[in-house]
Amino acid sequence: MTPVTVRVPAKVNLQLSVGPRRDDGYHDLMTVFHSVSLFDEVTVRPADRASVRVTGQDASQVPTGRTNLAARAARALAAAVKRRQSGVQIEIRKRIPIAAGLAGGSADAAATLVACNELWQAGLTQAELSEIAAGLGSDVPFALLGGTAIGQGRGERLTAALAAGTYHWVLAFATGGLSTPDVYAACDRLRDAAPVAPPELSTGLMAALRSGDPAAVGLQLSNDLQPAAVSLRPDLRRALAAGEESGALGAIVSGSGPTCAFLAADARQAGELAVALTGAGVCRGVVRVQGPVPGAAVVAGEPG
Repeated sequence: MTPVTVRVPAKVNLQLSVGPRRDDGYHDLMTVFHSVSLFDEVTVRPADRASVRVTGQDASQVPTGRTNLAARAARALAAAVKRRQSGVQIEIRKRIPIAAGLAGGSADAAATLVACNELWQAGLTQAELSEIAAGLGSDVPFALLGGTAIGQGRGERLTAALAAGTYHWVLAFATGGLSTPDVYAACDRLRDAAPVAPPELSTGLMAALRSGDPAAVGLQLSNDLQPAAVSLRPDLRRALAAGEESGALGAIVSGSGPTCAFLAADARQAGELAVALTGAGVCRGVVRVQGPVPGAAVVAGEPG
């Protein structure tokens, strides 16, 4: 069998509304996912024993044992298709930082599902892969789909959003990461047991996305986890302020953070914003991206 390589994008949340904590410990969400052109690549090869190798961004911090989400994805797919031998070598080339609010681990799991489906000629449909993905993590189904989509439940129930245009972003990476459970716990503490309404989709954001107007979209960005992320990482306040002062149309913590996402009017302004943020010394690095882009897709390799 010829190795299969899949490219998969990071995501930002244009809206992240967090409902009350459920009995199972999760929270009901209403979110608008948006995939951007910062990609990991995952290559799978047949092997006698399962293994994971990681190179690139934050590679030393990624677990490579059975707990690795990509390894779990390969085992889940093998179980779903009743494949007796699930040995596969997984090579992950990372550009998406870990624990950054960009769903890098979920992206790698989605890429592994697509790659192993191709390698093993399993023939599962997108819907069938999405069902497996939902059992792996809340963001994994969206990494398969890509584009711009509304997520409900834990974020795994997806509906494609009507969105026009291309959006230019600057992502500012913080030093170190943030644990998603820690951010949700901080969110609960900040709410201090006050009644929390069920999350609702922002009609203003939906109208802005349909218009394709970046300025309108920038005004509608929202994230209920942002106060919690900032409480745990006060330095994020400086980064958000620096982006706004440098002309960003919108500034938001991505997901559970600590990456900050800044929306620009066009590619030229994104370049200027990246320079300004770098000069302000409020982050360890920046990258210019655009969205929406497609989800996990094969870029090399054919099954033998």
